[in-house]
Amino acid sequence: MLVAYVGSTAAGLAFVFGSSATGELTGAGNPPVPAEALAPVLYSVGGSIGFVFPLLIGTLMVTAEFRHQTLTPTLLATPKRGLVLWAKLAAGVVVGGLFAIVSVLSAALPAAAILALLGLDTELGSSDTWALFARMVLALILWTLIGIGVGTLVRNQVVAIVIVLAFTQFIEPLLRLAGGFVGWLAESARFLPGAASDALIGASIYNVMGT
Repeated sequence: MLVAYVGSTAAGLAFVFGSSATGELTGAGNPPVPAEALAPVLYSVGGSIGFVFPLLIGTLMVTAEFRHQTLTPTLLATPKRGLVLWAKLAAGVVVGGLFAIVSVLSAALPAAAILALLGLDTELGSSDTWALFARMVLALILWTLIGIGVGTLVRNQVVAIVIVLAFTQFIEPLLRLAGGFVGWLAESARFLPGAASDALIGASIYNVMGT
């Protein structure tokens, strides 16, 4: 699902924005993203929309133990709760790193392929692009750890999933979209979790919309 969601979004945006930048998309007016800035924006899709997957995985890593009551034997075997939490965080770093790599590849490969077909620079030879990828991996690992925190606070698995999906897929995107039209809301939107993640990555599809 991660590969399909991120990959199809990156490919679709690459085709639309790339065609607009080359002038092949008639009636588009000025391209929303200049050709020289297009590649980083497209590659960042893996972080801008893909972060929900490591966030959910981190949440499920904890809530699943409460739901299936597997946490009790763990605490009986290792009564130090701090040690258990640190072990969970370490596992989250590994799992989050794997999801991050998949997300980066899911966005970069189709986007780069379409840019190349359109005759645009993929910027894969630039050190700035690889630094962007590294920041995306870091951001997605952090999202996994945030998910572990959410699961620790909201132990009911269904409620936790609903909260994560509602906030990441509806509430925050709507607030950031509205921020492109309302000045005071734009200032507040900069401090939302997704906006902070995009700032860490250094590029975002939301920047195209002025948020």
